[in-house]
Parts: sequence; structure tokens; C-alpha cells
Amino acid sequence: MPIPADDTAGVEPRRIEQVLRTETPQVTGALVRRFGRFELAEDATQEALIIAGQRWPEDGVPNEPRSWLIRVAYRKMIDLIRSEQAAHRREEDAAALDPVVVDPTQLGPAGVDYDDSLHVLLLCCHPALSEVSQVALTLRAVGGLATGEIAHAYGTSETTMGTRISRAKQTLKKAGARFQLRDQDDLAGRVAAVMRVLYLVFNEGYTATAGSSLTRVDLTAEAIRLTRILHASLPEDVEVAGLLALMLLTEARRVARTGPDDELIVLPEQDRARWDHDLIAEGQQLIENAWRQRCVGPYQLQAAIAATHAQSSTADETDWAQIAALYLWLERLEPTAPIRLSRVVAVSQAFGPRRGLALLDQLDHEHRISEDPLVAQRTRAVRAHLLDQLGEHDRANHEYRAAAALTENEAERRYLRRRAHTSAPDSTP
Repeated sequence: MPIPADDTAGVEPRRIEQVLRTETPQVTGALVRRFGRFELAEDATQEALIIAGQRWPEDGVPNEPRSWLIRVAYRKMIDLIRSEQAAHRREEDAAALDPVVVDPTQLGPAGVDYDDSLHVLLLCCHPALSEVSQVALTLRAVGGLATGEIAHAYGTSETTMGTRISRAKQTLKKAGARFQLRDQDDLAGRVAAVMRVLYLVFNEGYTATAGSSLTRVDLTAEAIRLTRILHASLPEDVEVAGLLALMLLTEARRVARTGPDDELIVLPEQDRARWDHDLIAEGQQLIENAWRQRCVGPYQLQAAIAATHAQSSTADETDWAQIAALYLWLERLEPTAPIRLSRVVAVSQAFGPRRGLALLDQLDHEHRISEDPLVAQRTRAVRAHLLDQLGEHDRANHEYRAAAALTENEAERRYLRRRAHTSAPDSTP
């Protein structure tokens, strides 16, 4: 029997959301395995999720939610296939041969004894798609991000990203994309794209694009879960291990990032006793094992930076010179605006705010990072902090307020406005 909503008052909506997020790639994967039609499978899955969202709060979550969702989605899939009429008669006939599977009223599981998350991830990273489309489609179909959130990650409009996702699904349809991989090179390329996707999902969860909360734990948890699956499938891949280590070491600090009123607490001010030391130990072991392979990649370097923070019992003990050196190495591998800005922070901590500000001005002149949509807001915040340290409070106040205006995350906005107030010349620090 389902668990009634009345028996879990106040918990049921959260549980329903968690179940739906976990089962989404499983349902999509089951449909793609049977029909080979990703673009229709994703639509059918979304319709099944909507029906579940309407029924489950009243009826309770079924004992076998995945089977329930797959059956409903199969029936929706048949409806979508029938709407295409003669062009897809073969798929309709094949599906009609299995009345138990397409009838959601039947009891028992619908062949769902395996985890399709990794398979759907790899499918979304099909070589027929551009890199941006691979990431966008996977964030939508597996990560559960809204189109607007994906658009923010790429510094584009929601309309543009929606069009890109739609075109990506049509591209998969034309390519007849299925789960099969051609060779090891094909697998390596898709795994690299999957890692980029999971990294973006985690980052969106760790500092949410918008909303009243600083974080979205559902997204960080899902990114870690999928990365664990990837690592278990590819235990010898040191970059996969590095990505998982990075996530664990970063997630370990999450609870200490906010106070009782969800106010943002920056890294130097965090109570390190609140860090999750089990996650830290696991992450450090992963990066140490990967580092011994002497094949260093970007995710391992970022994990090494996170490990350097984690091994310092106080903020004052942090080896910022080492972190600055690691960021310089990372920048040579991936010369992106976020990495360049992070190096500015490390340099300022290691060698003083004046040197950090000089580096920021240099990078802004050479690469216009203050105009990069990925870091425009954070660049203003970093500049404000450095100016504040140098006693230029008027300029700092202006930059803090400008940074606050550029974020849609309420926790970040409150923090920046508070810093703007305390940086004013006539206010008490």
C-alpha cells in the first residue's frame, strides 16, 4: 500500500520531490531503452512527473514509485507515438504487444532492477551534440535544473537556452541516438562532458542562482550521487576521482556557510568545527590516491585546493601561497574567468590586498573578466573587498552595492548590502 500523505504531514512534499528527482533519469532511461526516442521519452517522463505531483500528495507515494512512473510514462509515450501516426507505426505496434507494461493499473515492477542514471548521462553527451548542448540537455533531463538556471550558467537568455535544448533533442532524434558507444574514444569524450555537467549541477546547488536560500541541497546531493556512480563505473579514472573529491571537500563546508537566519558566512569566518569531517576524510583520501598517479587534471587541482583549505584548523593557518600556485597551474590548463578570479583572491590572501587588486586590474584589462557574465557579480564583490581592506571605503561601498544588484540569491544580496553598510566611512565596523 502507498504511504498516505496524512501519515507524513510536513514531510511528504519534500519526500515526493526527492523521489521524483531520483527517478527521473530512471524513467527516461527505461523509455529510451525500449523505444530509442529520447526526445519523446523526455516529454513522456515530464508528463508522468506532473501526474505524480498531482496525485501523490493526496494518495501517498507508491511502494514502487519507479514502476508507477514508468507505467504512466509508457502510456504517455504510446500517446505521443500514436500522434505521429504512420511515420512511427513500428514503435506503436511494438509497444502494443506489451499490455502489462503500458497499463499503469497493473501490479508488480516493470523491469527496473538497474540504475539508468549513468546511461542517460552518456546519452545526453552524444557526439552529435555540441558541448554546450550536451551540458544543457543533461542539466535539464538528469540534473533537474530549470531552463533559466541553465541559461545563467552559460551567460545567455532563457529563451535562447530553451531553443538550444529543443534543438538538441531534435538532433538526437535525427541521429537515432541510443545507449550504445562506438569505442573507448567515444566513451572518454562523453565522460569528459558528463563531468562538466555534474560540476555545473553541483555548483548551482552549492550557491543557487536565485531564491531565498544560499544552497540547493537537492542538487548538490544529486551531483554527488551521480558522480559516485561514475566513479564506481570508472574507478581508474583519476579525474573522475578528483571531481568526486572536490565535491565532497566542498560539500563538507556547506553547513558552516550560513548562520541561524540563513545569513552568508564567508570562508575565513566559518566555524570549522561544523565542517563534515567524514566527508573531508573521504575527499582527502580520494585526492591523495589520484595524486599518486602523476597524471594531473583540472578537477584534481581544484580538489587539491579544497584539501588545502580542509587541512587547516583555522583560517590563519591556510597556506594561501600554495593555493595561489595551484590556481596558477590550473589557469594554465583552463584559462577561464572563474579560475582567474579565484587566483586573484588567493594572491590577495597570500601577498596582500594591494597586490591582489593590481592582478585584478591586469586580468580585467587583458581579459575583461568584469564583463564576463559568469563572474561579473563576483568580480565586483572581490574588488569591493580589496578596496575595503585598503581603506577606500567609498569605492568599496559602490562596488558592494553593484555586486548586490547583480545577484538574485537573497542570502548573497543581504551579505553584500551588509558589507556595503559597514564599509561606509561614517559607520562602525
